[in-house]
Amino acid sequence: MVSIMYAGSLTTLFEKKVGPAFDAATGFTFQGEGKGSVAIVNLIKGKVRAPDIFVSADPSVNKTLQGANNGDYVSWWVPFARTELVVAWSPQSRFASDFQAAKSGARTWESVLGEPGLRLGRTDPQLDPKGYRSLWLFQLDEQRTGDTREAKKILGDPENPSQIFPEEQLVARLQAGQLDAGIFYTIEAVEANLPYIKLPVSINQGDPAMAAQYATMTFTNRQGKTFIGSPILYTVTIVSTVKNAQGAEAFIQYLLSKEGQAQLSREGLFSTPPTVQGNASALPASIKRYVES
Repeated sequence: MVSIMYAGSLTTLFEKKVGPAFDAATGFTFQGEGKGSVAIVNLIKGKVRAPDIFVSADPSVNKTLQGANNGDYVSWWVPFARTELVVAWSPQSRFASDFQAAKSGARTWESVLGEPGLRLGRTDPQLDPKGYRSLWLFQLDEQRTGDTREAKKILGDPENPSQIFPEEQLVARLQAGQLDAGIFYTIEAVEANLPYIKLPVSINQGDPAMAAQYATMTFTNRQGKTFIGSPILYTVTIVSTVKNAQGAEAFIQYLLSKEGQAQLSREGLFSTPPTVQGNASALPASIKRYVES
């Protein structure tokens, strides 16, 4: 058994596709749990969970597990895929035709999200990178459009309780008709077969060429940790709590292999150079051949 805690946006992909494929390819048994990346860090530091593998949706989250002051839980991590933010909606929503009009360019997506009575869902910026990236999405869009009231009008308070839901529940709530729309990663919309609107690269945080612009965004949580805007990358690492080191290394090898990368691409994720970050000298030898120096 390989214990893997992963960003909740990957739940359907990992549980229904990557996990079974990994089992078949290696003979190991995938055991996964998806939550917001920051929430996973809190569980690890609180000794509530002791996984073999941690998959994050923001490389900077790994740094909160790195070093003596953070418990030395991780020392290196490797990006294996990237994605971007989109606005997805429920086909059952009474605003569905409005979203379709926005997708076709007949009106703006911001104007639809600002409609009275529209129920928008997003994740908690205190617990999930997508939560603070959603705030940045609207801050960047205010710069793009010049509408300085946009974020307040659509989101209300940054931690508006009527909009915030656990990452692992957000898709299901939309599908159940409890929400009209939500801020998601492309991979989530693709896996759930939800209609969605692609957003400009200047705000969707998915284009490495826009890294400097994304980096103008910051979010400081209640613990005083500041996160800086960057392209959205999924990373994988082995946690110091690892019990099955051989299985953990095999899982990373699978993700970075041609087979694993092809599977991720088919499911709507984008490729990214697998360049080791953190302490490269601590990278297990079995993984080095899959990683760019």
